[in-house]
Amino acid sequence: MKRRDFAIGLGTLPLVGRPAWAAGEPVEGREFTRLSPPVQMAATGKIELVEFFGFWCPHCAELEPKLQAWLRKLPKDVNFRRVPVAWSAPHVPYQRLYFALEALGYGEDMNAKVFQAVHGQGLHLEADAGLADFAGRNGIDKTKLTEMMRSFSIEPKLRSAGQLWKSYQLDGVPALAVDGRFVTSPAQAGGDDKALAVVDALIAKARSKGG
Repeated sequence: MKRRDFAIGLGTLPLVGRPAWAAGEPVEGREFTRLSPPVQMAATGKIELVEFFGFWCPHCAELEPKLQAWLRKLPKDVNFRRVPVAWSAPHVPYQRLYFALEALGYGEDMNAKVFQAVHGQGLHLEADAGLADFAGRNGIDKTKLTEMMRSFSIEPKLRSAGQLWKSYQLDGVPALAVDGRFVTSPAQAGGDDKALAVVDALIAKARSKGG
């Protein structure tokens, strides 16, 4: 199957007739997937939560404001990180942009600005003119940004990102992975809010170490 965002990718499930699980636990194989074997995670002493996303993905953009609000309440024993995904060559500049902004010290608020630039303003940040427009609007030195995007220091991060999403057997974004063992998505869970509620349940499951 061609890899794509989850609106038309693997894991899209009909909502009609699906039982509510608000009073209980999300169901394995329906609201989330258990990985077998699990993905080996770095020993951080925390529960690892990974969002696989792409700045180019409209469904990632839709999730972003809800994710940001949810992250403000993230438990201290959970380590959150993002992994930008590229299904094809046109997506790679957006991976580079994410890692370049990270390397230049821009925080989470810049991610929302990138999404707005791409999906709100219609800028093509894979093109020089669009990138220059974005940098100018946000007070970023375009030359430094471009140099960082082309830097050799970005290459290992691109390889690591590619290896990681393959390890999780992903076929679409956005996707949320917990503890190297569980994966869910808005498409699988039945919406953005439900996906974040599933992640809450999976974090509790991972915390118990008996999930």
